[in-house]
Amino acid sequence: MENKKNLLLANVLRAFARFGLLTIGLLLFGFALISGSAELGGGFMGVVKNSPNALPWLIILVLVFIAWKWEFVGGVLITSIGLLLFIFLNLMGPNFFLVTAIFTGLIVILGSFFILSWYLRRL
Repeated sequence: MENKKNLLLANVLRAFARFGLLTIGLLLFGFALISGSAELGGGFMGVVKNSPNALPWLIILVLVFIAWKWEFVGGVLITSIGLLLFIFLNLMGPNFFLVTAIFTGLIVILGSFFILSWYLRRL
C-alpha cells in the first residue's frame, strides 16, 4: 500500500514538473524572443537579432526534454540552472524584480520535483 502511495505521489510530482516547466519555458522563451525586437529593427530581423536573450529559456526547454527521459539527471541539471538563473537574474546587479524571482524560484522547485519523483520510484 505504501508503494502505491509513493508511486502516485511520484507521478503527480513528475506531471507538475513536466508541464509546469514546459509552460514557464515556452512563455518566457516567447517573451524573451519578441520583447526587445522592436528596438533592434522590428520584424523578422529584429527577432533574429534579439534571439540571444531567449537562450536561457531555450536551455530550460532542452533540459525539460532531458528530464522527460532521465528524471534524475534532468532534475539535477534543471535545479542547478534554476539556481544559477535565480542568482544571476535576481541577486547580481542593482535590479530585483519579484516576477523574475518567482519564475526562477519555480524552476528550482520544479526541478527538485523531478529528483523527488525519481527518489520515490526507487523506494
